[in-house]
Amino acid sequence: MFYKRLAVFPHTLVCNSIAINILRKMGNSKKFKVLISRSDMPESGVDILKKQCELKVWDGPLPIPKADFIKSVQGVNGIYCCITDKIDKELLDAAGPELKVVATISVGYDHIDVGECKKRGIKIGYTPDVLTDATAELTLALLLCTSRRLPEAMHEARTGGWVSWAPTWMTGPGLADATVGIVGFGRIGQAVAKRVKSFNTSQLLYFNRSEKSEAKEIGATKVSFDELLTKSDFVICCAALAPETKEMFNRNAFKKMKNSAVFINTSRGGIVDQNALIEALQNGTIRAAGLDVTSPEPLPLDSPLFKLKNCVILPHIGSAAIQTRSNMSEMTANNILAGLNGTKMPAQLE
Repeated sequence: MFYKRLAVFPHTLVCNSIAINILRKMGNSKKFKVLISRSDMPESGVDILKKQCELKVWDGPLPIPKADFIKSVQGVNGIYCCITDKIDKELLDAAGPELKVVATISVGYDHIDVGECKKRGIKIGYTPDVLTDATAELTLALLLCTSRRLPEAMHEARTGGWVSWAPTWMTGPGLADATVGIVGFGRIGQAVAKRVKSFNTSQLLYFNRSEKSEAKEIGATKVSFDELLTKSDFVICCAALAPETKEMFNRNAFKKMKNSAVFINTSRGGIVDQNALIEALQNGTIRAAGLDVTSPEPLPLDSPLFKLKNCVILPHIGSAAIQTRSNMSEMTANNILAGLNGTKMPAQLE
């Protein structure tokens, strides 16, 4: 079910400069209609919108079902969505010509049919930069958690497996003197590299479709995908999901990795051939894997991955720092307002 939030202009408005400038331009003009696809979006961004727009908010506990999404999108001017919402041709057809902007509270936009939006002149907003640190922090946490076997150790401590200190029990590979390979060397990949470097690694390698000038300062070396796989003790995927990266981590890729290697993925589940990963973990082709993303999401409880001791799985929480999510919400709101008012969006997908 939906409920509406009707906007009014307060005498004193506390928000960022972008929203203030937009307010001045709007004056007493007609309020735009904006659909928000979840009721649990961070309030800081929702508050910015409700002061200026008529909001229609999906009030269910889970992502909005497709049928309800199609019904509710008719006649709206903007959509505030997230990665669980498929913005495809069918939805855009239902929205009609009144839809001017789609803004997602994520840096990834593979859930949006970019071509269809551009064809219709619909602007797309996303949230780069603001989640870089949070995702890099989570990547390092998952890397350490997986390599040092923390979930296994916690289980043993709680269930009686810990009977005495032992010299080889619960040992795992360390980062010191290791070679770390990062696939995808954009903002997040570079932030991960800077953090990894502080662990006294011996070498940082990266694979990216283009040379990155920042790599020299960080101390990372660009190599081919195959060279990165064969040389790295830790392989970290930070690449965006695109046709050329879909299932790039397949059987051949895992076979090229060291059998002592640890694989970490905090990007998108579709970059990995999940069946191939399961085989690699079961057969000892690689040592372990840490995943913040899977395909599908959520991962079914009967997935073989949950039965493997050498696989750590998190529920896609890369950007789940409180302030980060608040910042993402505010950027999403400001993307919508700017897109509707014809001003420069904080982060528009070109």
